[in-house]
Amino acid sequence: MPTASTRRILLASLIGTSVEFYDFYVYATAAALVFGPLFFPASDPGVQMIASYASFGLAFFARPLGAAVFGHFGDRLGRKSTLVASLMLMGGSTVAIAFLPTYAQIGWIAPLLLCILRFGQGLGLGGEWGGASLLAVENAPKGHENRWGMFPPLGAPIGFIAANGFFLLLGATLTPAQFTAWGWRLPFLASAVLVVLGLWVRLKLSETPAFREAAAHDALPPVPIAELFRHHLRATLAGTGAVIACFALFYLTTAFALSYGTTTLGHSRQAFLGIEIGAILFLALGVIVSCTLADRTGARPMLRWGFLGCAVSGLLMGPMLGAASLWIVFAWLALSLFAMGSAYGPLGGWLPSLFDAGVRYTGVSIAFNLGGILGGALAPIAAQKLAEAGGLNLVGIYLVGAALLSLGGLALLKPAR
Repeated sequence: MPTASTRRILLASLIGTSVEFYDFYVYATAAALVFGPLFFPASDPGVQMIASYASFGLAFFARPLGAAVFGHFGDRLGRKSTLVASLMLMGGSTVAIAFLPTYAQIGWIAPLLLCILRFGQGLGLGGEWGGASLLAVENAPKGHENRWGMFPPLGAPIGFIAANGFFLLLGATLTPAQFTAWGWRLPFLASAVLVVLGLWVRLKLSETPAFREAAAHDALPPVPIAELFRHHLRATLAGTGAVIACFALFYLTTAFALSYGTTTLGHSRQAFLGIEIGAILFLALGVIVSCTLADRTGARPMLRWGFLGCAVSGLLMGPMLGAASLWIVFAWLALSLFAMGSAYGPLGGWLPSLFDAGVRYTGVSIAFNLGGILGGALAPIAAQKLAEAGGLNLVGIYLVGAALLSLGGLALLKPAR
């Protein structure tokens, strides 16, 4: 039976990434639905959408900076206090977006403030996922690293369901005018509840055994990022490459698919949010299955299968996402998100295994967030442009390319890793 300490550790690693992904999905959904006309007025709706997606991508460029800053303190001062600080910055930025005036009210200052807060979101997010993974993996019993490491990745479907479920509820209870006027603010405001819960759990934790041992043996480098690039460059590049497919696949199946499905294809917002919430359960299933198998076979085979699934998803994107039937769209989303979960889940246990304890927080955070830039920051923008130029088949080729980059990341390491 799990002890109270075990439950607290796993809950703390889960709740933080749930808040992380809730915050990101709330922004992604709002960017797809309302931020264009509210904050980026333009005569061409396509230009509005690209500007909105650009603000979404801004956080990805803040994340490596957050990874370096929080990674430094996580490797020098400890995992617990760093995770508390990252959660406060991340959640505080999200809640503040709920109170922003629009372009119609204060002009160009509105999108500027939105971008500043989006940058603050990304800065906090840069230190969240890596620290949550270490919290789970560094406390895991031997042979259970991947099963414990799956709890941070499971924050993705939980945060997604909470965020899109909230938007779905608002769509069912508010008129379109009410949603545009003030309803979109409520999901951002609700993040405060999750942040308070996360802080309450994390403040009760003790430091991880791996960090305590490294500190006791004076194995904490004074500048972790310098040590990382000097002695762990290949592992960092491999980890970065392995993350690319996950981010590309996820944001194309959520933010881009939602926008494309409700505009170009003409599906109702409520119906599309509904099938996305159903499909996200396959992401959770992929995470659980792949992490359970990874403790038996190793993480690399499961990652490889996940990346191949990403390539298959790209090949099927045109005929399935572009179908008139929402059931066929749902099948593509479910298949794609299962493949994404199969690759994303083992990252929680695999990335920490690439680095020594003294640079582990920095290494995991840098690799995860650089991969996020390459895979996720530009994905919705590129997909929008590719879809306009040549349809969904071109977007699918983009996904195949992301899968090949991730397979290349795995190939950088010796088979034992």
